[in-house]
Parts: sequence; C-alpha cells; structure tokens
Amino acid sequence: MNAFLTVAGIKMTAGVLATLGLYSVLYRENKFYRFFEHLFLGLAAGYSIVAFWTENLKEGWWDNIVGSSGTDGAKGYFLYALLLPIGFMGYLVFSKRSSWMSRIPIGIILGFWSGQQVQVWWTRYGPQIYDSMKPIVPTVWSPPFRPSTASMDPNLAAQVNNTVYLSQALTNIIFLVTLLSVMSYFLFSFEVKNKIILRISTLGRYLLMIGFGAIFGSTVMMRFALLIDRMYFVWVEWLFKTVLGLHV
Repeated sequence: MNAFLTVAGIKMTAGVLATLGLYSVLYRENKFYRFFEHLFLGLAAGYSIVAFWTENLKEGWWDNIVGSSGTDGAKGYFLYALLLPIGFMGYLVFSKRSSWMSRIPIGIILGFWSGQQVQVWWTRYGPQIYDSMKPIVPTVWSPPFRPSTASMDPNLAAQVNNTVYLSQALTNIIFLVTLLSVMSYFLFSFEVKNKIILRISTLGRYLLMIGFGAIFGSTVMMRFALLIDRMYFVWVEWLFKTVLGLHV
C-alpha cells in the first residue's frame, strides 16, 4: 500500500498543507494563511488549557486536596479548596456591582509575585554581577595561553583553572571595557559634560550596536534553520519518501 494513503501519510499531508499555508504570508496576506493562522491559535489555546490543568492545577492544587501527590494513604489538605472561590473572585471584574471583590485575588497574587521577584532577580542577575568581576592582571606570563585540561590530573586541572594567563587577562580587559562603556551609555539621570565620559559613552553605543547586530544575525540564522527544516519535511519526508516512494 502506498505510504501516501496511510494514516501517517494523511497526517503528514495535513502538516505540509499547514506549512505551506503559514509560509504563504511571505507572498501577501491571504485567506489560506488566515485559515491556518486561526487553526494554529485555536489548537494552541486548547493545548494551553489542558497543559494548565495537567502541569499546574492538578499537581499543585487538586492532588493536594485528594492526597494523591504523597505516599500511599496520604491525607489530603482540604484547605486548598478555599483557593477555588478566591480564584473565581477574580472573574467578578466583569460585574459592575461586585467588581471590587476582584481586587482581593489580584492583591494576593501581586503580593506573592512581588516577593518572589526579589529572589528571581537575584537568582538571575546575581551570578552575572559576580562573573563581571574578572581579574585583569595575569598571575603567570608563560605560557600566554591557557592549556587544555581535558586529559590532566584533577589537582593539576584545578590549579590551571585558578591561574590567570595572559590571554585570559586580555580577554577580561576587553570585557570590562565593554561593560563600563555600555553602562556609561545609560547615564540618563543627569547631563554628562565630561569629554572622556562622552567618548566612553559613544564607544558603549557602538559596542551595543555590535551586540544587537550579533543577536539579530543569530535570530536570522535560527529562522533559516527553521525554514530549512520545514522545506526538508515538505520535499524529502513528504514528496520524495511518502508520495513518490523514493529513498534519498
């Protein structure tokens, strides 16, 4: 039986039609693209509802009520059921008479979220602040480059990792110059008249443009990688292997 007529082949054909429909927007806005756009948004909305229950509510709320999240015979904590009416109070924002009650769950969520963000901020930016303090003076001058520690003894590898070589010191100097110049570019709270700081700020602007250009370039390459993958799916996986039955 032709692989094109199987269930897998029909599913693959539907995927090809969806791919062509979404990429048809590159030509212009059309109804074919609109159909698959709405289909994708509908599927994403349905998937999000199921994922919200299975990955959040069931494990963090329902299992705690019925006691199925613990060991065998674990008792449930029925106080978790009080979270349900508090959550439904948020939907009272659509009622003109009782909209004030929606502020209660919103205030609770904002309070917990604000406290959590302090820890999230430090977890995200604390290591970056620590890593920005790099040594700029080499501890050894020869050899100038850091040797590979792949096949070294662990004690010797630890000693190499704690040594600042000349190449590392130069790299750290470039890093610190980039960091300080970029930070000086964001001195917007007061007027800067010092010519040295202005030149450093200009250098920071150029370095920012280089960084944004690299990010944009990597984004374009990621889009091309996605395009190549989808075209491989359309031409090789579907057309040659499924429709024509060829092995390439």
